[in-house]
Amino acid sequence: MLVLLAALPIIITVVLMVIFDWPAQKVMPLAWLLAIIIAGGVWGMPLQWLTGATIFGGLSAFNILVIVFGAILLMNTLQSSGAIATINQTFTNISPDRRIQAVIIAYLFVSFIEGAAGFGTPAALAGPLLVGLGFPPLAAAMVALIGDSVAVSFGAVGTPIIGGVSTILGGDITAQIEGAGLSTGEFLHQVGIWSAIPHAVMGVLIPLIIVMVLTKLFGAERSFKPAFEVAPFAIYAGLVFSIPYIGIAYFVGPELPALAAGLISLAVVITTTKAGFLVPDRVWDFAEQSEWEADWVGDLKPGGGKDEVKELTVSPLNAWLPYILVSLILVVTRVVGPLQEFLSSFALSWEGILGTDLNYAFEYLYLPGTITFILVAILTIFMHRIEGQVVKKTWLNSVKQIIPATVALLFAVAMVQVMLNSDAGALEIGSMMDSMSAAAAGAFAGVWPLFSPFIGVLGSFMSGSNTVSNILFSGFQYGVADSVGISRTVIVGLQVAGGAAGNMICVHNVVAACTTVGVLGAEGKVIRINAIPALLYTIVVGVIGALGIWLLGPGLF
Repeated sequence: MLVLLAALPIIITVVLMVIFDWPAQKVMPLAWLLAIIIAGGVWGMPLQWLTGATIFGGLSAFNILVIVFGAILLMNTLQSSGAIATINQTFTNISPDRRIQAVIIAYLFVSFIEGAAGFGTPAALAGPLLVGLGFPPLAAAMVALIGDSVAVSFGAVGTPIIGGVSTILGGDITAQIEGAGLSTGEFLHQVGIWSAIPHAVMGVLIPLIIVMVLTKLFGAERSFKPAFEVAPFAIYAGLVFSIPYIGIAYFVGPELPALAAGLISLAVVITTTKAGFLVPDRVWDFAEQSEWEADWVGDLKPGGGKDEVKELTVSPLNAWLPYILVSLILVVTRVVGPLQEFLSSFALSWEGILGTDLNYAFEYLYLPGTITFILVAILTIFMHRIEGQVVKKTWLNSVKQIIPATVALLFAVAMVQVMLNSDAGALEIGSMMDSMSAAAAGAFAGVWPLFSPFIGVLGSFMSGSNTVSNILFSGFQYGVADSVGISRTVIVGLQVAGGAAGNMICVHNVVAACTTVGVLGAEGKVIRINAIPALLYTIVVGVIGALGIWLLGPGLF
């Protein structure tokens, strides 16, 4: 009975969002209120702790929102200046082969944009670009969503980890981490590594999967054969992305793997593609549009591409320069120890919130949203000579875009903190999260590494966000691993990776992608098709995680 009560806030969240299609900004306040009632009424959590945990959750959500706002602001600034149009035009003259275009745009470019901005931006940006090049809109939506997977765990400079997983830190979990000789930063770094390992494996395969979907469902032949013709190129592109991706996750941290690997792979693959490296002799294209199925096309007319491009106002180098600056700033501030310590020393903090042992800090010069995104957005105003009225409109639009996410995140993080700290009452039964974790550990003890990523998929599917999935379930996953006696870092890493796989089919992103390419109403078909690569992805993640735990055993925290 206690387990059911403990899980009720999350059950309500799943039911209302998945079955009744309620938006997160309506569901999460209700779920938080339910958590408050159960934690106070059943677990005996004192008012001081109920209030303190809620405040701590809200403040932690503010840190995430600063990053999200900065990412959105930079993207909108580049759109306003015309830089995005220039970046799009970069891809139009690379190769006439649709398979090559799909790999470069739907995977490498999408991964780069995910690392820079995240939160649904990549598929919404790449989809119309593919349609402009002549792709069927339905195909553009599908492959852009499939491609927006490997990079998601490190989207918006690592927000799913440094903004999502970090919300479980505090109290007993921090004490356990420090007792194992790790700092909380090192713990998040390790979680990032164990998310990156299975991602890197799938990162080699996703480009080929994209092409297979394209040729089988949208080619005149309706066959996988044209995909296998370009398999060497697709696997090569996957390797060029995955190698720096996992290296950066291991040596630098969770902020840069997607962004930097995206930049590197785009530069390398575009250069070698223009030189003809591994490019098939036969150019593959879609059938004539008159032969396309009716549901492939909607409101957005395919084609045009190069012929309809307006005069570009920003040079290619200047267009890419803001993202290059973001990458350089993040590398320097994360790798140069003295600078990292200096920037981290500037913080607004609240120790022992309302007499609890919850401590909050806002490192306003170290947080990626401020010294990186917002700073570069301001510099871009001058580099791209954007007019004052355009700047004002861009900032106002960015604020408006962040408002819906604000309510959802504030209450989602607050709910999780209430559940995590509900053991502060007189009852010695552990927290609500402990009860859920113990029950799951008892039911799936021997196979939890295989099952764990599916929880991440569920979280993304119902919330539309890997970050929110991690906020909802990282504490639960940590608790199960602790109860079973297996690595917490690996299991939380699998949660993060599973949440990224769920990005292919989450309702929020599917609706956004279909809307931007003009095929609103085709969401069901997109989800049904994309569920196949998402399932494969999740199984591979679980198997790799299980092998890591079984081979390395108790040596991993």
